[in-house]
Amino acid sequence: MDDDFRKRRGLRGFSINRLIPNVITLAALCSGLTAIRFALQGQFRLAVIAIIVAAIFDALDGRVARRLGVTSQFGAELDSLSDFLCFGVTPALVLYLASLKDGGALGWVVTLMFPICSALRLARFNTALLSDTPPPPWTSSYFTGVPAPAGALLALIPLVLSFEAEAAWPRHPVVVGAVLVLAGGLMVSRIPTFSFKKGRIPRHLVLPSLLVAALIMGVIASSPWIGVSLLGLIYLALVPYSWLTYRRQAARDHQAPTSEVVPLRTVPNGH
Repeated sequence: MDDDFRKRRGLRGFSINRLIPNVITLAALCSGLTAIRFALQGQFRLAVIAIIVAAIFDALDGRVARRLGVTSQFGAELDSLSDFLCFGVTPALVLYLASLKDGGALGWVVTLMFPICSALRLARFNTALLSDTPPPPWTSSYFTGVPAPAGALLALIPLVLSFEAEAAWPRHPVVVGAVLVLAGGLMVSRIPTFSFKKGRIPRHLVLPSLLVAALIMGVIASSPWIGVSLLGLIYLALVPYSWLTYRRQAARDHQAPTSEVVPLRTVPNGH
């Protein structure tokens, strides 16, 4: 009798809400694996779409976990592994099959570099969680380097442009390889980049921001590949601005010397 009661109590005590964020992470993982399948079949448009879907799921899982109050170490580790495959391994393989395979051994070396940068970034992120000295709260508005999903988007820009352009140069191994190296370098860099999860927009910039967002959505609706490329270029243009704003904030921070950069706060699920 007591055993049956404990079993029924255990079943009632486990909420299905705890599974929802992990299911979303697994959906992102499946999207990343499906992108590899599409690339092996030569369907590169579908491969890019699958990576974008994975990025959308990746943006949702952490938010859902925090909203439901079910964040866990297991979910964080699963999210890191999913990010490595979806935004480290998958974009590199897609670009290799689409272009870099024509670059011979050097093309493969460049291909290997990108997932290595992704792994190094995730390792740095996970070790930063163990830091005993938390940085100032304002640093939560910044990432250290470009997040993995944004890095994957930047790396895919030449391939995405080739879907619209009639010229062959966007898919040339030199162009693709140079952009892939740049994106990988930005991921492992120490450059502060905006975290749009916790960043705030000044009141006087709300309306212009909405207008820009509407413009981008209109471009994506009419010319999806041009819109995605434009979105990546806008993000890249914001990187220097984010570095300048971070330096200004660090200079105003009375807890640290103005000549030193305060270590960035680690933001969960923002690899």
